[in-house]
Amino acid sequence: MPPTDESHDSARSAADVNEQIRSLWLRAGGRLSNEQRKEYELLVTEWAVAMREEREEIVKAA
Repeated sequence: MPPTDESHDSARSAADVNEQIRSLWLRAGGRLSNEQRKEYELLVTEWAVAMREEREEIVKAA
């Protein structure tokens, strides 16, 4: 299910969100409907937040 709020704390890893993005594209057969496009945009935003958080954690650990 796509995220419903635009908080800056991702509850899922970038890898998990990426898997959901891939699954969406597979289900859509490579062509997204308007509803699927909205879901995709939310997922990409969530993925970007998760990537940033994961990079920040790596920098903190170094």
